[in-house]
Amino acid sequence: MKQPRPFRFGVNTFGAHTRDAWVTTARRVESLGYSTLLLGDHLIAPMGPIAALVAAADATTTLRLGSYMFANDFRNPVFMAQEAATIDLLSGGRFELGLGTGWLRSDYAQSGVAFDPPGVRVARMQEALQIVKGFWADEPFTYTGAYYSVNELQGRPKPVQKPHPPIMIGGGSRHILSFAAQEANIVGINIKTTREGQLDMSTATPEATDQKVQWIRDAAGDRMGAIELNMLMNITSISENRRLAVQNSARKWGMSLDDAGADQWLTSPVVLVGNVDQIVEGLQMRRERYGVSYIVINDDMIDAFAPVVERLAGT
Repeated sequence: MKQPRPFRFGVNTFGAHTRDAWVTTARRVESLGYSTLLLGDHLIAPMGPIAALVAAADATTTLRLGSYMFANDFRNPVFMAQEAATIDLLSGGRFELGLGTGWLRSDYAQSGVAFDPPGVRVARMQEALQIVKGFWADEPFTYTGAYYSVNELQGRPKPVQKPHPPIMIGGGSRHILSFAAQEANIVGINIKTTREGQLDMSTATPEATDQKVQWIRDAAGDRMGAIELNMLMNITSISENRRLAVQNSARKWGMSLDDAGADQWLTSPVVLVGNVDQIVEGLQMRRERYGVSYIVINDDMIDAFAPVVERLAGT
């Protein structure tokens, strides 16, 4: 029987308001045994991701750093590949490139970047990934597509990790998950976003997650064993009263859940609520059912979730 992939844990954050706070966060995440510090790419964040990731790398020694996710619509892929390789170089080979299309409507509205239909944004990101990989390759790279073209591109610097830093792509649709299964090292099983840039919570059920995993398996074929499956816990709480904890979390999102609604949310794979023993058991169940071993929590749970990390990381 094949051994399951060991657990590792990441922290999703938007950064901090001061240098000292950011350095303290990075060192705290490292000291508590988390594998990766992951930085979002949104205008609501108090700092930009590229410089922040380099600063976090400089403040730590073993902590891996990742984008969660760089929005392809906001950067030319040639220059994004150069920045990513530079982060990998300056961190000593600790960078993970998370790449997405961009999806949060307010980012587009505030920046003036066109919010194209999902199919256009996905197709553009798919082309961009080919250019990123070509930039990192040893030989000059030429590419002509519908959205980008490069000619005899000789990327510098080259990343430290070979053949390149791990690439993470996440999604909730068959199209994007199939692409991720064929091209990425890490596949994030996400809630599907709508055409309007919202989250479709109906795609966060156990049955919907089973379907997503099957799409990944179908598309990955023989390379499935090399793929690490990732999941962001949208709601995480260490609590003896699981129902109340979910209801309190929903209120922060401006939602009111009755008891039946809370109980339904508790069945979702992206909701992780309970005492430490219950959460450990729940994560082991997720790994057995879905194959998910790379778990990401939001930064408001760094300390509270640490006992789970201590129990499970590397096992």
